[in-house]
Amino acid sequence: MIYGYARVSTKAQDFESQLQTLKAEGCTEIYSEKFTGTKTNRPIFRQLLQDLKAGDTLKVTKLDRLARNTKEGIEVIETLFAKGVKVHVLNVGLIEDTTMGRFFLQTLLAVAEMERNMIIERTQEGKAFAKQKADFREGRPNKFSKKQIQHALVLLESHSYKQVEEITGISKSTLIRAKKKQNQ
Repeated sequence: MIYGYARVSTKAQDFESQLQTLKAEGCTEIYSEKFTGTKTNRPIFRQLLQDLKAGDTLKVTKLDRLARNTKEGIEVIETLFAKGVKVHVLNVGLIEDTTMGRFFLQTLLAVAEMERNMIIERTQEGKAFAKQKADFREGRPNKFSKKQIQHALVLLESHSYKQVEEITGISKSTLIRAKKKQNQ
């Protein structure tokens, strides 16, 4: 049987393109989940590993869908090889349980891990640079401007929270926080 596995790291991401690619590659069973690759306890992936049997083939679109670091990747693929499962990484090819196949696997996983670490380093460097700015504030930007919040607080003097929320679109919890901040 030909199995496919699709994974994205965040809820905001979409794995539709992975699913379509795996279907086009003849996968009869496709397991998919939205779960960060940095975690090793991915429930659907663990179920897939249990369901695979000797003679099956596992297809993934990219090697980093299986693992994010060399050690985990080697462990996963060695487990599959021990079960007699073939591993086909679509953007690389069939990874075989041979000396060259194992060398190729270790090289690919090392490069994937290095790439991920470089992304983390660049992100941290960018964040450190941003923190040097006087107006730096961690987290997502405010949805409403100070002027909008101030207007809503003025409306609260003669309207209920629910009415102000309907007029301005600013939630009751945001209004309460703003009011507390104003009274400090």
